[in-house]
Amino acid sequence: MHTRICACACAALFVAAFGGWSQGFAKEAAGSEIEDLKKQMTLMEEQLKQLRKKVEELEAKPSATKGPEPDQGKSEDTTEQRLRELERQVQQQRVASRGILAPFNPKISLNGLFTAAAFSDKNNLNLGDHDPRVNGFNVQNVELHLQGAVDPYFQMDANLVTFIEKGDTKVELEEAYGTSLALPANLQLVAGQYFTRFGRHNRQHPHQWDFADQPVILGRLFGPDGLRGPGAQLSWLAPTPFYLELIASAQQAQGGIATSFLSQAGQTVRGYTLMDRPVQKPGDLLYMPRVVTSLEVTDEVTAALGGSTLFGPNASGPNNTTIIYGTDLYVKWKPVNHSQGFPFVAWQTEYLHRDYQAGPDTINAIPASRLKDYGLYSQLTYGFVYRWVAGFRVDYANSAGGAAAVPFLTTLAQRDLVGERWRLSPNITFYPSEFSKFRLQYNLDVAASRGREAIHGVFLQAEFNIGEHGAHTF
Repeated sequence: MHTRICACACAALFVAAFGGWSQGFAKEAAGSEIEDLKKQMTLMEEQLKQLRKKVEELEAKPSATKGPEPDQGKSEDTTEQRLRELERQVQQQRVASRGILAPFNPKISLNGLFTAAAFSDKNNLNLGDHDPRVNGFNVQNVELHLQGAVDPYFQMDANLVTFIEKGDTKVELEEAYGTSLALPANLQLVAGQYFTRFGRHNRQHPHQWDFADQPVILGRLFGPDGLRGPGAQLSWLAPTPFYLELIASAQQAQGGIATSFLSQAGQTVRGYTLMDRPVQKPGDLLYMPRVVTSLEVTDEVTAALGGSTLFGPNASGPNNTTIIYGTDLYVKWKPVNHSQGFPFVAWQTEYLHRDYQAGPDTINAIPASRLKDYGLYSQLTYGFVYRWVAGFRVDYANSAGGAAAVPFLTTLAQRDLVGERWRLSPNITFYPSEFSKFRLQYNLDVAASRGREAIHGVFLQAEFNIGEHGAHTF
């Protein structure tokens, strides 16, 4: 009993200390409530001291061979009852303090995505930063996500990401943005660093992908890490009987995460060398309007259709521009009598088209040209039994224009971003729980840049999550 009493005393003292600390931390938001908790915990601490003193006195009495005195047994029973009651009160105060401090404690989760890969050609065609890219083991993505309420009006999300590229560890601030919670008229504002809500796939994090690598056409148009950047986005949910959302976004058009736009000086787009073109006026930003709607086709079938446009400056000339168009479709069948979401069939497809006003390139004497790049991916996933999902994806990409720049595609990586390319990817995924998954995938890649010789890839992927994470977007 003495060990139990000491443990209870330590627990109560810890909660009391935590309550004192939290009072200083949150006094502006919940000062009076924290003060009340502190007073109650102080009282409990004093009661515990008195009980401990009484127990020590009882234990100090010499043992009697004829057995304990009746009053002594009664005293110990009373002490035990008081301890149980105090233990219950401590637990109640602990729960109460958690509720008051919840707004100050963000949800934290850590996700790890790891893959063993084997390619038939070491110079494979996987070009995304978070794709499996080398034979052997790959750390595709380790992501720390934080989410919490700023106040009754805003919520903040942040994603810190690390991955390994050619043996070097890369760390990046992937996203950090605030979201409004209380704007009138069904409006919502997002501000900070975020993935552009173009289509369905671009805004997804690698652990949300249905396949081990990003679609080919997205890598060509948005670069190896997707399209994202600092900016502001305003969306409006229309008061219609079906889901209809209108979205408008303005973002910075510079950096490696804006490949089709201002990007970085010295980089190339299909042979054209980019100049240093800073943002000087509102017209130098990247703008995106998007509309998305969702319909319940039947009780078992839901469809979501979206259309997006991106337009902004590019750095192949002082006044050149880029426009990217995209349309996306998602259809999901799930029977009314499903069990924990299974079985289901989901079809997702996106088509993208880029119109890039290029040059002239004064460094390499390449005349101006209109570069056209287009392609699609279409994927089908089938949750055939609880926790098991089979998938198949088809990728296609092609390009036109810019013949005069072809001789200046000096590296294999540059040539791989031009011309026709097909890829077929079957896979199967097992989810032991919502916090882990294992995926086996095969890629068959055929590209004009490689003389249409097939390149094979096999991936065994594992994902692990700890902490609280939000639901994935439909």
